[in-house]
Formats: sequence, C-alpha cells, structure tokens
Amino acid sequence: MKKIVVIWILLLPLLGFSQKQFVVFFDFNKDFPNPSSILELNQWIANHRNIEITKLQGFCDSIDTKDYNKKLAERRIESVRELLEKSGLKFSQALEKVAFGKEFKQSKVQAENRKVTIFYTEAAPVVPENELIKKIKESKVGETIKLPNLYFFNNSARIVPKSETTLYDLLCALEENPNIKIEIQGHICCQTVEDRNDVSTARARAIYNYLLRNKIDRKRMKFKGYGVSRPIHRIPERTEAEADENRRVEILIIEK
Repeated sequence: MKKIVVIWILLLPLLGFSQKQFVVFFDFNKDFPNPSSILELNQWIANHRNIEITKLQGFCDSIDTKDYNKKLAERRIESVRELLEKSGLKFSQALEKVAFGKEFKQSKVQAENRKVTIFYTEAAPVVPENELIKKIKESKVGETIKLPNLYFFNNSARIVPKSETTLYDLLCALEENPNIKIEIQGHICCQTVEDRNDVSTARARAIYNYLLRNKIDRKRMKFKGYGVSRPIHRIPERTEAEADENRRVEILIIEK
C-alpha cells in the first residue's frame, strides 16, 4: 500500500498538471474566431473551469506579407484572450503570447493555418482530507478518538460490511503516522451489571486483528474491553441514540 501511495505522489505532476492544448480557428483575414469555433470554444470553456491558461500562440496563412500576418496573428491572440478573460478562466502570471507571421510549418490546407492555440494546465481536483485521518494525525498523547460509523452485528464482534471504510481510514492513518501507538478500546451499551459475554473485548480484538493482518506492527497496538464501565450516557439509556453512542470503539493515543 505504501508503494502505491509513493507512485501516486510521483505521478501527480504528470497527471494533475500536464499541459494541454485547444485550437480556435479564424476565417480569412479576420481577427475574431469564426462561428463554428466560437460554439466549440464556449463548450470547451463550460467543461474546463478548473484550468490555468499558460500560453497563446497566434498563426496566419501564407497570404500577404510576413509583417502584416504577424500583426493579424497578434490581434487574433488578443481577441481569444479577451474571450477567455470574460469567461472567468485563470491566466498564468507568466502568460506567453507568441505571434507567427509565416515563420512556422504551414499546413497545405490554408484554413488550418488561421488559428490560435491555447495551452493550459488542468489541475487535479482537490480531495478533502479525511476527517478521521486528520484527527489521528493532529492528535496528542492521551487523547481518545471515537471510530465513526463502526458497527457490529448484534451481540457479536462481526463487523458490518459498511464499516470497512472506517477500518481502512484507521489503517491509512497508522501507515501515514508510523510513530503512533494506540490502545483499541471496546465499549458496549444497555447492560446494567457487566459485559456477560465479553463482547467489548472481542470487538476491540477484531479491530486489532484487522490492523495486524494489514501489516501494522503488533508492538504499536494493544486492545482492551471496558464493558459498560465508561458509558457516555447513563445506563439504562433513555433512547436508541444514547445506546448507539455508548456502543462504540475508541482508540487511545499512547505514543507519538
């Protein structure tokens, strides 16, 4: 898993910020994009809100003089820049604008030479930091953190499948913070005397075994069942919500 994370980090500059292009075409001797290109440009803008424009290159066909064509290419660049600016797209602070008169490899089809090429980078979407991983990362020694959305089948240590995301988040947090040592603490609800079947210990052990199977060093973990000795709400609970909050697994940060 660590190798996958490292590879992904190395690939981010390539995947998240690779430079791409979009081409806008013009009619003969015009400095505003032709109607079909305007439609395509508007559609492209609608689908590319999270980008940064890095370069604009303007081109002309081979008709007329080099100087005239270069000035026309400059006007084409400016018209595209204004359209992009009005659309709210972001420009690089080091935006390049390069106009060519005839000094480029021309297509035999003259219409293909009347264009502006837009160069841009497309940032990877920002993924919100996982709340549990963040809490564990920022925790202090002695702090207790409840594992959210962690559920078991009734009166057993079998974890409900929908809770696997929480287990995976805990695993990732321990992998990303290799100096953390924890105590996994099991708690139950509803019983007024004792944990008759030691369910709280079994549930804490189930979390421990999951982490152990996924290569977390046993020296970093221990587990303990507290039965009904540390309820959040007085037992017997008045509502099912209070019972749910008492029926929980927490981790105690022992060392960082």
